[in-house]
Amino acid sequence: MLRIGKNPKDQQDDEHSNDKQDAAYNTPRNNYPSYQGTNTEPKPVADPSPISAKAMTESETLARDIKEGTLSGFVGNGTSLTGEATFKAMLRVDGHLSGRVSSGSGTLIVGANGKVDANIEVAVAVIHGTINGDIIATQRLELGRAAKVNGNIQTPSLVIEQGGVFEGTCKMLQMSAAADKSKNQPLDASSMKPITADGSTKTTDAGKPGDVAKQSPVTNVSSATN
Repeated sequence: MLRIGKNPKDQQDDEHSNDKQDAAYNTPRNNYPSYQGTNTEPKPVADPSPISAKAMTESETLARDIKEGTLSGFVGNGTSLTGEATFKAMLRVDGHLSGRVSSGSGTLIVGANGKVDANIEVAVAVIHGTINGDIIATQRLELGRAAKVNGNIQTPSLVIEQGGVFEGTCKMLQMSAAADKSKNQPLDASSMKPITADGSTKTTDAGKPGDVAKQSPVTNVSSATN
């Protein structure tokens, strides 16, 4: 007997393969690593902050200061210079400078990595590094907590933070001027009048202030006789 149609066994195999395909399409994509790397959610946009807005680098800042005239010169870290440095506005040293530094109205700034082996004569000096030499600051001298100064200093205003090291002598310009004035006009002890017990001034016969304490108190003789 000839029968035309599909074999029941083949039909069962087809249905089983179709079930596998449906199960494969219905499987969540999280089970497959290839789908895990895809993220369709939008990323949050970071809000601008003052730190991110500050895009100017240190080199750009230095270039701007030099162009505007607020910075006369700069000795970078790892740079060594020898000679005499004369400037008007500001000189910053983060490297090594040896020789002599002078400015009538300028400001010298020495960074934490800076080192100056020279005598310094400026208006204002702000030291955070190492100085081997004398410093004359006609307006102000500031030593940071990492400063190390080996030398003598002269300034009318001195500020030393905790941790700063200073080895040498210090001469305050304003105080020395007042001391010179007092030396030119010494006090005359002979012109000083002693003060008596009643608060008035009286000169003793001997002319010595120490004789006042030895005098006996004055009594009213007339009242005692009555």
